[in-house]
Amino acid sequence: MATILGIAGSLRQASYNAALLRTAAELAPSGHTIEIASIKDIPLYDGDLEAEQGIPVLVAALKDRIAAANGLLLVTPEYNNSIPGVFKNAIDWLSRPASDIGRVFGNKPVGLIGVTPGGMGTTLSQTAWLPVLRTLGTRPFFSKSLYVSSAGKIFDAQGRLTDNEVRTRLRTYIEQFTAFVART
Repeated sequence: MATILGIAGSLRQASYNAALLRTAAELAPSGHTIEIASIKDIPLYDGDLEAEQGIPVLVAALKDRIAAANGLLLVTPEYNNSIPGVFKNAIDWLSRPASDIGRVFGNKPVGLIGVTPGGMGTTLSQTAWLPVLRTLGTRPFFSKSLYVSSAGKIFDAQGRLTDNEVRTRLRTYIEQFTAFVART
């Protein structure tokens, strides 16, 4: 059984990306689990804070969850054509100290999906993640992409995905990503 840890890169309670992640978890094939983690309470990275107090307990716990997982699914919004600051901030903390990067991220299969209200999906944000994933030594999943647009039209007021075409695309992505994770 493979366990994938999923993280949505938005803090908003009604986040479309958190809704997409919940749907991905529901669509996980038999024998695979997508657990959901949050970055909500991770403080802004500050080297002085790290030197004085060490790694925050919440960050250390999330690092351990990533390290223990068979794969990592990043569900990224797109802010100003790039990575959301809060999501990048979380990764900056998770990569500290640098000597821990290999334990947490080294050769970790990583999937990258996202949804946005705009018309191009999260193409630019996902592209902006690539140098970060390379630096962390991950093994990104490139066989399938999932850029979802028009978020306001495909989720209901409770955050349930109502668009069958997007659900089918998401199911296909998750099936292929979990197979990629299982092969490693």
